Amino acid sequence: MCGICGFVQPQRKADQSDLRRMNDRIVHRGPDDDGFHYTGEVGLAARRLSIIDLKTGHQPLSSASGQCWITYNGEVYNFPQLRREMESAGVRFRTGTDTEVLVNLYEQRGFDFVDQLVGMFAIGIHDARKHRLVLARDRLGIKPLYYYHDTAGGNLIFGSEIKSILEYPGMPRRLDHEALDYFLSLEYVPAPLSIFRDIRKLPAGHILVWENGCIRIQRYWDVATTDNGRPRFTDERDRFIALLEDAVRCRLISDVPLGAFLSGGIDSSAIVAMMSRHTQEPVQTFSIGFEEKSYSELPWSRKVAETFDTRHYTRNLSPDINELVLRLADFMDEPLGDFSNFPTYLVSRTARERVTVVLSGDGGDEIFGGYEHYIAQRMARFLDPLPMRPFHGVLAGLTHLFPPSTRKKGMINRIKRFSEGLENPWDQRHFRWMLFLSPRSKAGLYAPEFLQPHFLEPLTRREPFAAHFRQASRFSGINQDLYLDLKTYLTDNILVKVDRMSMANSLEARVPLLDHRLVELAFSLPPEWKVRGSVTKWFFKQSMEGILPRSVIHRRKEGFSIPIKNWLRTDLRDLMQDTLSEARIKDSGLFQPQAVQRMVNEHLSGKQNHSHRLWALIQFNLWRELWLTSPCRG
Repeated sequence: MCGICGFVQPQRKADQSDLRRMNDRIVHRGPDDDGFHYTGEVGLAARRLSIIDLKTGHQPLSSASGQCWITYNGEVYNFPQLRREMESAGVRFRTGTDTEVLVNLYEQRGFDFVDQLVGMFAIGIHDARKHRLVLARDRLGIKPLYYYHDTAGGNLIFGSEIKSILEYPGMPRRLDHEALDYFLSLEYVPAPLSIFRDIRKLPAGHILVWENGCIRIQRYWDVATTDNGRPRFTDERDRFIALLEDAVRCRLISDVPLGAFLSGGIDSSAIVAMMSRHTQEPVQTFSIGFEEKSYSELPWSRKVAETFDTRHYTRNLSPDINELVLRLADFMDEPLGDFSNFPTYLVSRTARERVTVVLSGDGGDEIFGGYEHYIAQRMARFLDPLPMRPFHGVLAGLTHLFPPSTRKKGMINRIKRFSEGLENPWDQRHFRWMLFLSPRSKAGLYAPEFLQPHFLEPLTRREPFAAHFRQASRFSGINQDLYLDLKTYLTDNILVKVDRMSMANSLEARVPLLDHRLVELAFSLPPEWKVRGSVTKWFFKQSMEGILPRSVIHRRKEGFSIPIKNWLRTDLRDLMQDTLSEARIKDSGLFQPQAVQRMVNEHLSGKQNHSHRLWALIQFNLWRELWLTSPCRG
């Protein structure tokens, strides 16, 4: 596991000291070692977190011929098999790393080398034979990869994090208004956009090829539609369990201690169950709790830990997180509104005290149908037809009569969120349950200089979402919604959060449920096996019978979140009022100060729950003042 960066520059701007500075900016991703390959026109660099082959795994690394050089972040779990195949073809290896396997595999098979890989990766390869630079990102986007392309000069600069790219000489720092609108609407910035106008994300499952100053980007993987006819549940269950066990088993490869995040939900519990089958020592598990009982899942994680006799470690997250808010802003190159940043960071810190690698249960909701908004989407189909539209306003009016609950969930909170979703345009379809600003709210919040007419249009008509909707139409039923979440929310929110917060602690997080073989299996299942009536994740839950305690399988999903709506009224109140003060909002020139102040007052009085909107504005303002108006630091 590493952080990578580099460039190809036909008209030189950067020297080796610049490359070193780019690499030093991501030391947290790999504190064990650093390495450089520099020719003047091409520079590759890596920070290494030593996991496999601790002695000879130095990067960047050349192919057997010396004509190709690689810098690489990730783990490819089937590399021993690939190595054996190449050795039988006469290739000789100098190290025991997957890195050397990858660069030789590229030299043998060209762009098709990515099709052979099982794992997570962000790869940069300089091919001196063809005067080419190739970037590749894993199928699901587990590992990040950003780039800047100077169309005038032909330069290409890339890195695991934006902060590396910003160290390249003369790099512009301009806010992308389109990306900001997406962030305020969704709490994340969808690929290929980034919050910086001139820097882009390489989408998951794509490669980028630089040749002669020009770039081309091509997709090498997508979820395929499969017609399985009428499959037998027992056959698919057995296939799923075998694949899940193999996905976990191969992710146990490590020359350093490893463990698992354990929330007590079905996803992380299933991972721990499979780990316990393949480890001689008890699995080390890690959990975060809260004083507010409706938010804390520690009793459930302890139950699973006892079931599988793990060595279980816990930590509580207190509401006094002001210092942590500012610290995490330094690690986030672009704002992310996900509240669970904080517990993810702290559970990563807890784990790093004992292990270097953890397995995480992320991905299960997006491939097996675990979110409540999938049920809400089905309910809304009855209310979407034109004759039912007046009912939307009636429902919204009724919910405003009740103050928001301080509890994590509850009937009032669910109805309020459902009515807010109905307020968004009906043709937003699935995404309306994940929107935090309606067109009406934008019109009242955005300053006239920032508001653009197309910001008020449905996401279905705007790229990149329009393209995702076109691709999703290949699927039927809930598989359409799952595909949309797989391509957006999972890649650009969940996996960004897990990568940044784990790597901030120099901890590698592996995600077995996002083994692409499991993802392909999940999408081949009938849609009605995902959500049945009010039961989410039906297939997954049925498959776990006899493996996990029934109380764990069938407990209500809570989600990994914090009591931010309550903390904004108490411990975080001063930070909110300071960050969103009239002077600082005016300074940005992007929002109407009176609209922001109205939200603050309504939230503090308990009249409304504006926590998502206010937190997004706080995160953006902290990011803007740190990254746009201050020197780059982290």
